[in-house]
Amino acid sequence: MEANRKEAERQAAETLAISALAFVAADPELLPRFLALTGIEAHDIRRAAKSRGFLAGVLQFIAAHEPTLLRFAGETGNDPAAVTRALKALPFGDDRFDRST
Repeated sequence: MEANRKEAERQAAETLAISALAFVAADPELLPRFLALTGIEAHDIRRAAKSRGFLAGVLQFIAAHEPTLLRFAGETGNDPAAVTRALKALPFGDDRFDRST
């Protein structure tokens, strides 16, 4: 039962992170900043998105700048705290995440 709950939380977190990635990619100011901070080239985003920790990195990018977080939350109808909660369910999103899985 606990495993099912954690899996559901992880899937919801991934969905939120994918929404955040779309939000960043659609913004002509955020995308270049995200690419510069991560060192990812625009043509490598699809490949990078398959790596463990990428989705957590997207949410960390959103959460690190309060105006961006609030705009993302407002435009997507999410509670800003949902970003922090989602981080905890993703690989490398929280120090307590079991990295052996």
